[in-house]
This record gives sequence, structure tokens and C-alpha cells, in this order.
Amino acid sequence: MGSTSDLPVMEKACKLLNDLKVPFEVNALSAHRTPDAVEAFAKGAKERGIKVIIAAAGMAAALPGVVAASTTLPVIGVPIKGMLDGLDALLSIVQMPPGIPVATVGVNGAMNAAILAVQMLALTDENVAQALHDYKANLGQKITKANEELALVKYEFKTN
Repeated sequence: MGSTSDLPVMEKACKLLNDLKVPFEVNALSAHRTPDAVEAFAKGAKERGIKVIIAAAGMAAALPGVVAASTTLPVIGVPIKGMLDGLDALLSIVQMPPGIPVATVGVNGAMNAAILAVQMLALTDENVAQALHDYKANLGQKITKANEELALVKYEFKTN
């Protein structure tokens, strides 16, 4: 992430990866304030066994693109809401030049970024694939349970 101020958003991704037992790193690296560290991180990621990178940033949101420019690994960008309700970050991440793609989720979409990363990893890892399958199955169960609880809520004019 661009700074530790992004951690409240990115904690959702960390929690999901941790719950699914997917090893991950968390770093604060700024494309503008620590460009050499960003480049070293991105260039060394594959050698360290990293297979997908989630890069989150707000405002100018250069981090995902700078990371993508320095690695052949897939990069998922998470625009962080800051100025302009995150629109500035979203546009900075999705408008990449040809040859430097960054998959992008919605503003503050850390959870979806983690799920997308897990889906990529599940293509070649059966344990991750099973954990993802179980997670997705549980999503449906949560809605079923929520509807059962809603059925118990009474209003004078509620018909179900």
C-alpha cells in the first residue's frame, strides 16, 4: 500500500487471505516517496515466491502502475478513497498504457482484490481452490441465514 493510512481498507484483504491460509506480505511503499524501494520490491517479488501483487493507493495512485511496470506478475490495483471520493485514484489505476495492465477493483475494494488474487492462485493450487470453494459456498449460506432472520422481523404491513 502507498502508506499505512491505507491499512484500514486493506485489512479486509489481509483478513481474507489469512482466513483462507494464503501466505502474504504487507508493505507500505510509496511510488513517489520511495521509488527505489518500490522497484526493488516488484523486481524481487517473483524470486521470493510471490505470484500475485495487490497494490493499493489513493490520490495520484501511481503505485499499482509502477509495480506493474517492474514485474511480469499480475497486479491488482485497489483505488483508495481520499480526494474526489476515490475517483482520482480509480482513474489513475485503470488508465494504464498498453503493455502495463493493472486489474482494478472498485474504490476501497480490498476484499474483491483478495478474492481475485485467490482465484488466480486457485488455478494451480488445489488447497487454495478448495478454500476458495468453501468460502464462496459460505457466502450463499450467509444470505440464506439473513433471510431466515428477516422472516422473523415483524411489521404491521409486511407480507412475508
